[in-house]
Amino acid sequence: MQIDSTTLLVILGMAVVTYATRIAGLWLMNRVTLSNRMRSWLNQIPGAVLISIVAPTVLTQSLAEVGAALATVVVAIRSGNLILAMLTGIGTVWILRSLLLGVP
Repeated sequence: MQIDSTTLLVILGMAVVTYATRIAGLWLMNRVTLSNRMRSWLNQIPGAVLISIVAPTVLTQSLAEVGAALATVVVAIRSGNLILAMLTGIGTVWILRSLLLGVP
């Protein structure tokens, strides 16, 4: 497999820019004093990003996937055990697909 030098330079350039952006963010945040409100807001970002990625996928699928997502959320909230919640989601989608679609 032949790699074009321009392609390699573009890939390396993107890697440098990505790394520099991350390091600059860490450097900047080490020099800023965060208020409790800002710290609380920043702590909510990972959950919001996860929901924005998962929700459209789940809601455009069949009833089996929607039911499994709901079961997963309920188990995660009730038990606080994420492994149990994931296993519940997997089992629920498997059972509902078997019942609704006849897929083993």
